[in-house]
Amino acid sequence: MNDLTIIRKNLFRKKLRAILLTLSIMIAFLIYGALGAFYNVWTAGVDMAAANRLITVNRINFTVDMPIAYFSRIQSVEGIENVSHANWFGGYYQEPRNFIQTFAISPEAYLESYPELVIPPEQRADFIADRTCLLVGVDLAAQYGWEVGDRIPLNSNIWQQDDGTSDWDFNICALFDGDEEEIPANYAMFHYEYYNESLAFNRDRIGWMVVNTTDPDLNDQVARDIDALFANSSAETETTTEAAFSRAFLEQVGNIAMILLSVIGAAFATILMIVGTTMVMAINERTQEIAVMKTLGFPAPRIFRMVLSESILLSFVGGLLGLGLATLIVEGASSALAGFLPGLSMPMDVVLTAFGLMLGLGLLTGLGPALSAQRLSIIEAFNKH
Repeated sequence: MNDLTIIRKNLFRKKLRAILLTLSIMIAFLIYGALGAFYNVWTAGVDMAAANRLITVNRINFTVDMPIAYFSRIQSVEGIENVSHANWFGGYYQEPRNFIQTFAISPEAYLESYPELVIPPEQRADFIADRTCLLVGVDLAAQYGWEVGDRIPLNSNIWQQDDGTSDWDFNICALFDGDEEEIPANYAMFHYEYYNESLAFNRDRIGWMVVNTTDPDLNDQVARDIDALFANSSAETETTTEAAFSRAFLEQVGNIAMILLSVIGAAFATILMIVGTTMVMAINERTQEIAVMKTLGFPAPRIFRMVLSESILLSFVGGLLGLGLATLIVEGASSALAGFLPGLSMPMDVVLTAFGLMLGLGLLTGLGPALSAQRLSIIEAFNKH
């Protein structure tokens, strides 16, 4: 009988206890895997932000708009390669529950601002030429079964047209995708001019501007120069890097990182106490057996390795089951959430970190019992019984 067989038999000698411990660890890694995948796709905008891309918004809040005259004024700032602008449309398709992220943009300049958006050349030309064209992300198109050539209405829960209606008709003449899987393609864009000329109120206003600098090293200077242009005006601006803007936007929803860290930390702390205490009890139950093994010639370091390996094996069995179940859940939810969280999948960094946590959990819960078993005195062990 080799060491692995002894370790396995010791671990599962009390099947109910082993099953309950495995389930506890499995739940902890299920929570970690699922929340880790969600957090990864939720913060993708920060990770994928371009180094030379700045966002200019109203200093009060990014939900407060600015005069469109700002767009032409900042183009004269030194160090700027391209400027575009966008407005939040707040669209939905057919019913309010079919929410769609929709933006009114300056088409040609906006696409230059985001070169990572891949569009077939002929469709790109059609979009720029057609004021009523809707440029749709491939994930959004797949969600609703839309194809190039379809004509659809989009309603806005914010804006009304001057005829009193809140629906705009569009021709889907182009589809876009990201040049990397992590780049979202779950939204739609259309011409700002089509939007602006139809508004019943708030015309000639823009939500934010996207500024591409000639060199990322110039970002700070360009940002200061832009904001200086509108200092002491009725609509002062704040210009930050795209990554900083995306991070600030996520913080409006809440500190997701802190929430996830709290949930995962609480789960692992609880499991650590449960498994650690149980392992100590299991070793105490086997003091006589360990004494017999030492009497038969098992060296103390070997016993140490066997007890520690038992804890690590338990951690990996539960951890792999939990991570596997989390992967199945994430993959199953990816299609249902494609319109809201495109690219939802189990990222490799979460998997690798999970393996590290499994090893760490096994070491932390097994180190104490393993040292106790190593130091166990044969005479004292037999005297206790």
